[in-house]
Amino acid sequence: MNEIAKRPNKAVYRDGDLCYKVFAADYKKSDIFNEALNQTRVEETGLFIPKVHEVKKLDDGRLAIVMDYVEGKSLATLMAENPAKRLEYVTRLIDIQLSMHSLTSPELNKQRAKFDRKIDLSGLDATTRYELHVRLGGMPKHNKLCHGDFNPSNVIITNDDRACVIDWSHATVGNASADTARTYLLFKLAGDDKTAEDYMTLFCKKSDTARQYVDQWLPIVAASQMAKGKPHEREMLGKWVDVCQYE
Repeated sequence: MNEIAKRPNKAVYRDGDLCYKVFAADYKKSDIFNEALNQTRVEETGLFIPKVHEVKKLDDGRLAIVMDYVEGKSLATLMAENPAKRLEYVTRLIDIQLSMHSLTSPELNKQRAKFDRKIDLSGLDATTRYELHVRLGGMPKHNKLCHGDFNPSNVIITNDDRACVIDWSHATVGNASADTARTYLLFKLAGDDKTAEDYMTLFCKKSDTARQYVDQWLPIVAASQMAKGKPHEREMLGKWVDVCQYE
């Protein structure tokens, strides 16, 4: 098998027409099976994603999700290779996201419940957590397919120019504007402020969504990201969370 991607606690390998997403030995088994289940449920919507074949225990005891290998380049790679076409690729990212948001998968986890759990794990003080729970409770309830980690690295453009969305570990059904706020925040955390603003402006225009409405989700999404416990992100995320204290 050839390694094609690596993260601190997982790696992705290609073996012919198959792709093995291999998890570290101490990775929670329930999270691995939940990711595989998410992906199979999203398959059923008809969206173009890698088909899951099995969760397999390897000879060294580690677990792997076995799925189709999709040939192509990520949108992130294409953006890096063709900076002059950045806005064209951002527009395509939005079109793919809007297509995803037009679908639903009722058996997926509920976005609102996930945010409530993440707020409690954010490490924020009790008063701020209370305000965030109240804000979340007052937001409109929707039932749209949300990726939860939608960014150019998770979209593969195939050799015949089809868009395949990968990495469904954070998938939920809920409010599309929360998913939008998260994509915006991911660009900001990556230090790409220009693309973040272009993305937000174009998304709101294409979807006819008020920027102010998406902004209301930012403190909630930022608090959810805090639960990941990444110290280098905490100061910036804290600035987004502080918004809720002044509205």
